[in-house]
Amino acid sequence: MKYYLVAGEASGDLHGANLMKALKAQDPNAQFRFFGGDLMLAEGGTLAKHYAEMAFMGFVEVVVNLTTILKNLAFCKADIITWQPDVLILIDFPGFNLKIADFAKKNNLTTCYYISPKVWAWNQKRVLKIKKIVDHLFCILPFEVNFYKKWGMEVDYVGNPLLDAIAAFKPDGNFFENNKLDPNKKIIALLPGSRKQELNYLLPDMVDIADRFPDYQFVIAGAPTFKAEFYEQFLGDKNIPVIFGATYDLLNNAHAAVVASGTAILETALFDVPQVLVYKGNTVSVGIARAVIKIKYIGLVNLIMDAPVIKELIQQDCNPQTIADELALILDDKTYRQNMLDNYNKLDERMGKPGASAKTAGLIIKYISQKPG
Repeated sequence: MKYYLVAGEASGDLHGANLMKALKAQDPNAQFRFFGGDLMLAEGGTLAKHYAEMAFMGFVEVVVNLTTILKNLAFCKADIITWQPDVLILIDFPGFNLKIADFAKKNNLTTCYYISPKVWAWNQKRVLKIKKIVDHLFCILPFEVNFYKKWGMEVDYVGNPLLDAIAAFKPDGNFFENNKLDPNKKIIALLPGSRKQELNYLLPDMVDIADRFPDYQFVIAGAPTFKAEFYEQFLGDKNIPVIFGATYDLLNNAHAAVVASGTAILETALFDVPQVLVYKGNTVSVGIARAVIKIKYIGLVNLIMDAPVIKELIQQDCNPQTIADELALILDDKTYRQNMLDNYNKLDERMGKPGASAKTAGLIIKYISQKPG
């Protein structure tokens, strides 16, 4: 069968690649065309557009880049119609993908939405729209099933694909040596995100605190969409290595982490690394978000546990002093650190076992095969 996938950011590329691998295992003749990234491209098929041209975060940023977004939408719609897939698989990225789902419905294309839009965070009435335009919705967070049920929508809970990615991870036994790191110093991992605006807002504060912890070595997880030269502008005279394509190895060896809000928060927790969440953005965008968002937390760990497991430093609360203070607690207060790790154990139980990609692939193939005609 022909599968058209749309992923618009780094996390979607990861989950899309694992889903493609699972689809090939169950459908050896699978053909793929997609919006995505390097990980999906490594699984085969044709990359129609790279997510590096698509990822804009924040209300103001979307407005500023509206012409580009509209061009991407038009290209995606035309490309789908030209290729005529058996199924359209949309991966997260709701601002873009819900418009594609609406288009697909009008053109009688079967649409599967993998990693459901986070409509529980704000504008919950969007569920009514999703019910009309999405044929099959796959949820990866435990609390989402009851949320959608309250709105009269049946969904499939498939588990979390991050568990698949982590289960498939093969540690580098020579990580310190291969990356010229000091084997006698514990690592503090810096994960500033994969979007340019995230890096611009967050990396200066992250880099600023390095001198305050001379007994540790700081290491930045580089995003695949940037080259090492891009990071140099933030580093000045600080000797902080940037490591690309090895984020899981970095987390596997980290003692603590400072992490931009997003999927990486959950990944860091699943690697049992105590962390502090940081988020900063355009003042107007964040102001609008605070006005419309209906949830107590922004971090996935806190959302899943419905408790403040990790500290969230947002906007004006996110600065070198507050980050350093929280990091010092994580490093020096054994009770504080252990409490976070104990909550991570409870999170592991709630998240369940790997297998989301295989389960989702099986359901997609089953639903297509059941389609009349």
